[in-house]
Amino acid sequence: MTRTTILWHRRDLRLSDLPALTAAREEGAVIPVFIRERKVDALGAAAAWRMGLSVEAHGRELEAVGSRLVLRSGNALEVLRALVKETGAEAVYWSREYDPVCRERDAEVKAALREDGVEARSFPGKLLWEPWEVKTGQGTPYKVFSPMWKTMKGEVPGEECPRPRELAGPKSWPESEALEDWALGTAMRRGADVVAEHVCVGEAAAQQRLRDFVSDRMHNYPKGRDLLAEHWTSGLSENLTYGEISPRQCWNAAEGEGSETFRKELAWREFGWQLGFHFPRIFEREWREDWGRFPWKDDERAAEVKAWKQGRTGLDVIDAAMRELYVTGTMHNRARMIVASYLTKHMMTDWRVGQTWFADTLIDWDEASNALGWQWVAGCGPDAAPYFRIFNPASQAEKFDARGTYRERWLGSGETAASYYAAVPESWGLTPGEDRPAQPVVGLEAGRKAALAAYEDRDF
Repeated sequence: MTRTTILWHRRDLRLSDLPALTAAREEGAVIPVFIRERKVDALGAAAAWRMGLSVEAHGRELEAVGSRLVLRSGNALEVLRALVKETGAEAVYWSREYDPVCRERDAEVKAALREDGVEARSFPGKLLWEPWEVKTGQGTPYKVFSPMWKTMKGEVPGEECPRPRELAGPKSWPESEALEDWALGTAMRRGADVVAEHVCVGEAAAQQRLRDFVSDRMHNYPKGRDLLAEHWTSGLSENLTYGEISPRQCWNAAEGEGSETFRKELAWREFGWQLGFHFPRIFEREWREDWGRFPWKDDERAAEVKAWKQGRTGLDVIDAAMRELYVTGTMHNRARMIVASYLTKHMMTDWRVGQTWFADTLIDWDEASNALGWQWVAGCGPDAAPYFRIFNPASQAEKFDARGTYRERWLGSGETAASYYAAVPESWGLTPGEDRPAQPVVGLEAGRKAALAAYEDRDF
């Protein structure tokens, strides 16, 4: 062994297919570190709680290969400098993140450490291809998904990095903070115990989830993925969010019937981060800049918005989906489109209201996918489809939940539906069977007409 490298973990909480780890191991001893810094503190309730579970699971994975996870909190640069001083480490490696806040932070860290004489290197691992590698024939970033997908589907993302059987550590380990002292799940309150029944945490669980999907469900993924009551999706968005599995592992494992459709969904995730890297306004502002003048309603405290958040709109499929979210921390992808359309079209509410709510309640929250998805549905995003497309919740329910199984599951009298009342804040004061209005808070026909009228009157 020639030197010691600090491996700074962020959203790459795994041992397999991790280029930064592979490179660090080749240099000698490795000190894995996770820092509770400003990006972690800014996470929504569900995401912060789920991050804590992932950090805990990764710590166990590291112990199984003879290592450990050092926990520190504070400014990332200050923490890393302190660890370098304590351990004598000559290098700091990490996996790249692509949002504006992380890019600014990482650039500062890299420049400062290099000035200190410490090698600072970033590596791929979050995406299939780096954002600057995927270009149009003219050498520009893609702004439309379809042509990007045509390019991507014929590419091979390369071989995976091996998982280490053992990991050499330093002669003396630096002190670590206690994960329980961070209290990452505080904002979840009593809901944590309910959502805990539905999570799939850690690298080993993620790998098993991928194997189960490929062997049992992927063949019917193209047809079954939109059926609300059936389990044909992979569920891997949760694990990809925390880097418990790599997109390359998912892509390479997908072979045979249904694999192209599954890979296309991985490419859609990739598209979101391509846009977020090259056009970071997508995280906060309308992709189509002229839509910045559209008269969205942005009152998060409005009665109809509150009813939407709480699953009390009076529309069965909307309320079922929002209750699924509160109980499981996730929501079926088709349902996400339906509830987003109702909020932004029928209610004419600013897409950022929904974006913020999902950021607080989703355990699989992904910054780029969330922003892209909300803008795509709202009509102000990078979408070739007409902006005036409005999902009809009733017809969507008839098509994708024909027998009403999904709605009954979350709105009926069974144990699953009842778990919603155990998860929500007591301050909501909800009583089973008495909390939903007899009529929708915004009628489907009235809401559609109001939305179309607003589109007709727009001045851009």
